[in-house]
Amino acid sequence: MQTSNKLKILNDPIYGFITIPNSLIFDLIEHKYFQRLRRITQMGMSYLVYPGAHHTRFHHAIGCMHLMQKAVQVLRFKGVEINEEEKNALLVAILLHDIGHGPFSHAMEHSIVNGVSHEHISMLFMEVLNKEFNNDLTLAIKIFKGEYHRKFMCQLISSQIDMDRADYLKRDSFYTGVAEGNINSERLITMLNVKNDELVIEMKGIYSVEKFLVARRLMYWQVYLHKTSLVAEQLLIRVLKRAKELTRKEVVLNASKPLQFFLRNEINLSDFNKETLDTFSKLDDYDIVSAMKEWQDHDDFILRNLCRMIINRDLLKVKIKKKPIKKEKLIAFKEQLTNAYSITDKEAEYFVFTGEISNQAYTQKKQGIKILHKNGSIEDLVKASDQLNLKALSKPVTKYYICYPKEKL
Repeated sequence: MQTSNKLKILNDPIYGFITIPNSLIFDLIEHKYFQRLRRITQMGMSYLVYPGAHHTRFHHAIGCMHLMQKAVQVLRFKGVEINEEEKNALLVAILLHDIGHGPFSHAMEHSIVNGVSHEHISMLFMEVLNKEFNNDLTLAIKIFKGEYHRKFMCQLISSQIDMDRADYLKRDSFYTGVAEGNINSERLITMLNVKNDELVIEMKGIYSVEKFLVARRLMYWQVYLHKTSLVAEQLLIRVLKRAKELTRKEVVLNASKPLQFFLRNEINLSDFNKETLDTFSKLDDYDIVSAMKEWQDHDDFILRNLCRMIINRDLLKVKIKKKPIKKEKLIAFKEQLTNAYSITDKEAEYFVFTGEISNQAYTQKKQGIKILHKNGSIEDLVKASDQLNLKALSKPVTKYYICYPKEKL
C-alpha cells in the first residue's frame, strides 16, 4: 500500500506530542478500520453523567501506543533485549487491541450480536489487515493472542498492569474530571523490568502500583459503574434488543444499512466472516443515535419510550443495594406497569429489571503483579506491600441494582 507519510506527530492533551514511529503504524492509523474509532465513544454512555467524557477509542489507542514506546525504551535501557521486529509488533498489537469495539463500546456485545466479544472482532480485523499489509502483522497477532514465547511481551498488552490500563485510567480521569483516577503512568513505566521472562515492578515503584490499584477501584465505583451510566447502558441494550425483536416481526424501522443488517440477521461467532466484518466496520455511535432519534416517535410503546429516555436523559430510577433485590419488589413494580399500560409481563421487563455489578481492583490468583526486590527475589504485590487495604482490594465486591420507571411513562 502506497501512502504519503506526512503526519509524524500528534498533539495529545494527556502526554503532549506523540511521535508516530514508522510508516507501518502511520498507514494503520490512516486505514478506514482504525479511523472508525474516532466515532466510537471510549466510555459509552458516561457522558450523561460526566459531560466531558466524549473522548474516543481513537484517542485511547494512540495513547496506548505512546506508552508502549516508552515501555520498550525503558526495558531496553535496563538491558532487556527487544529487537526492532518485536518492538514494531508490540506497537501494532497495542494500537489495534480495541479496534473491534462496536457502537458505545460494550452495548453491542449484549444485544445485536450473540456471544461475539470485541476481542474476537479485534482479532478478525487484525487478520484482514495482515493480508492487506503483506503479513507485517503476523508477530503482533501472535503477541496479541498470548502465543509468543516471550511472556512479558504478552503481559505488556494484557495483564493487571498493561499499557491499556495505564492509559485509560489517566485519560478517563482527565476527561471526566474525576481526580481520584489520575495515576502517574510515566512513573509506573519507568519502574518496569523483566525477570524470568515475566514483567515485574521494581520495589521502589511499589507505592505507584498501590496508588494505581486504589485509583482503579475508585474509578470503577465512581465512573465505570456509576448508577446513571449503568442504567443508560442497560436502556441502550434494551433499545437494540427491542429493535431486533420488531424487525423479526417485519415491523419497518428506519436505520442505516449496517444497522439494518445486524437487526435482520442472527450473528454468531461462526457467522462473522469477511462480509460481516466489512458491514460491522461501517457501524458506529452515529448509526445508533440517529436511529434512536427516528425511533423516539415510533408506534411501538416500548421502543418509543426507551429511545426518549436516552435522547432526553430522562432515565429509569436506579437503586443500588448491598443485598440481592427481593423478588416481591420486582413483581410489584412489574404489576404496576402492566396494569397502567396494558402491556404483558415480558414487555414490562424492558422497564423493570435487576442485575448485579462487581468490582475487584486486583486479582492475586490471575497473573498477579510481581515486585522485584533489590536482592533479585520476586514477591507478589500483596505480600510485598505494607498496605493492609491491598488484601481488601483483591476481594471482589458485589452490589445489586433494581431499575424501574420514576413515574408514568
